[in-house]
Amino acid sequence: MRNSKINFLLIGLCVVVAAPAVAKDNRKADDKGTKKATSATLTLKDDYPEGPAPAGLFGELRPRLQDIVERIDKAAKDEKVAGLVLKVRSPHVGLGKVDELRAAIARFRNSGKRVYADVQSARTKDYLVAAACNEIVMPPSGDLMITGLQAEVTFVKGLLDKLDIKADFIQIGAFKGASEPLTRTNMSPEFRRQYESVIDDYYQQIVKTIVADRKLEPEKVKQLIDDGLFMANRAKEAGLVDRVCYEDELESQLKDELKVDKLVFERDYGKKKIDTDFSGLTGFMKLIELMAGTESSSKGGRNPKIAVVYAVGVIMSGESKQGLFGDETLGGDTIVKALRQAQDDDKVKAIVLRVDSPGGSALASDLIWREIVRSKKPVVASMGDTAASGGYYVSMGAKKIYAEPGTLTGSIGVVGGKLALKGLMNKVGITTEVIRRGKNSGLLSGIDPFTPEERAAWERSMKEVYAQFTGKAAEGRKMELAKLEQLAAGRLFTGQMAVDNGLADKLGTLSDAVAGAKELAGLKADDKVDLMVLPQPKNFFEHLFGGDDETEARAVPPQLTSRLSPQAGEILQQVRGAQQWLNLFSERTMTVLPYHVEFR
Repeated sequence: MRNSKINFLLIGLCVVVAAPAVAKDNRKADDKGTKKATSATLTLKDDYPEGPAPAGLFGELRPRLQDIVERIDKAAKDEKVAGLVLKVRSPHVGLGKVDELRAAIARFRNSGKRVYADVQSARTKDYLVAAACNEIVMPPSGDLMITGLQAEVTFVKGLLDKLDIKADFIQIGAFKGASEPLTRTNMSPEFRRQYESVIDDYYQQIVKTIVADRKLEPEKVKQLIDDGLFMANRAKEAGLVDRVCYEDELESQLKDELKVDKLVFERDYGKKKIDTDFSGLTGFMKLIELMAGTESSSKGGRNPKIAVVYAVGVIMSGESKQGLFGDETLGGDTIVKALRQAQDDDKVKAIVLRVDSPGGSALASDLIWREIVRSKKPVVASMGDTAASGGYYVSMGAKKIYAEPGTLTGSIGVVGGKLALKGLMNKVGITTEVIRRGKNSGLLSGIDPFTPEERAAWERSMKEVYAQFTGKAAEGRKMELAKLEQLAAGRLFTGQMAVDNGLADKLGTLSDAVAGAKELAGLKADDKVDLMVLPQPKNFFEHLFGGDDETEARAVPPQLTSRLSPQAGEILQQVRGAQQWLNLFSERTMTVLPYHVEFR
């Protein structure tokens, strides 16, 4: 939801890199004695959404997070690859995805090979990814901005007052500030306090990450953060980058360092090649197969399976959908169906629920939770960028919860209400007459605010939802209700904080969660398993003809929106947020994160 916005200008997290294994000699000599080596090259520039790609041709146009992680892992195991160059070009990712990328880089380094970060005009999230590499390289004209951390919340009550719109909301939990931007002109003390606690934790993670990666003293790192802006040579002098050179110079230097006569750079390493010769009848049939998608969502067939169910987007009742502006909603019915599919497959031994959601419908969240707790197979939750409010609700029924250090989670609370438009309508000459039967008949009216009787009925219902939320959370976390309630009331935590206070079990990536699921299923760590990815992605024809409403059928393709200019992309993000907010007004009671978080 985008009822307010936080711009985190400097966020970090700590991933410990184990000592690398001894590298094999990846140099090969041909018949003439010429020594050759291959360096893989990957460019990080997209938003890398969670979950499976749409089946077929169009799914290849927008890389997913797991795609890029698998390509890095593949390069680590590829004997012909001597090293990896990551071109970090401002990927639009949150902290959970930064964690996943850093962990993949750590695994590559553990193979004994070296990885180089090629950065140009780097911001903090770029630097956090780059700092996990062996070396950071920047051209002489490059710049690095690590300017600190700032949270911004926009309050629109003054605008609503001018328009004579009444925001009539009830929140259960003093820290559950989802409605504050609509009902206040500044932060409440509780809202400010929780912002400060989260920012403080992120700041400590930032310092620890840079200290560990760059071998600098904590006070020195804090001083560099306060300094903020560095051109390439100053960044090198400060110990923030390792080399200042152009790309062609780096390639020449790497060839000398590897002591080879020829160094081949394999661009877009591991990217699936698509045959685009569609001429003739054979070519036409090939195009149809590509658009339909021919790959199964389950890799392999003979090994036991771990089902990975992706719960991504704002939680709504009904089926998952993609909106007009590329916004995704997580349909409760869709996720329940996916969980049952995994339950009914005898080869599935455990389920991993990958959550990247700020919450939404309290009803849909509860139905997903119920399906998880009744599962006869172990369910492990893996939290991505965000798993808060309803996103935490669906996670708390799992046997174990893994969070990334920078995951935003918690926000156990409830908010509900409406915008009363009578004043605005009167201003523009629209009048409404109402005939009522029953004291609470106007409960859902968009014209008038709540009457005292309606407010009391609404608040009573919300308190019941809140009691269910906290009670089930306490049961799932095996925690005394009184202790859980101290962590509720809408409080928000980082993943690190959630592990410390017991709302999550371990820090870890999706790979760690899969390993944990194997253990709970009684499988050995080295047992081979196949992954069943659910919900199964729709192919081109299902998107074209299978939409159950007009909005889905004419949605803007996400592979196009991801390539918009930064300015146009920002506008689109705002429109998406507004659309999600309007969608949520169809839900009676919401468990949703109080704000949208974007990392720059």
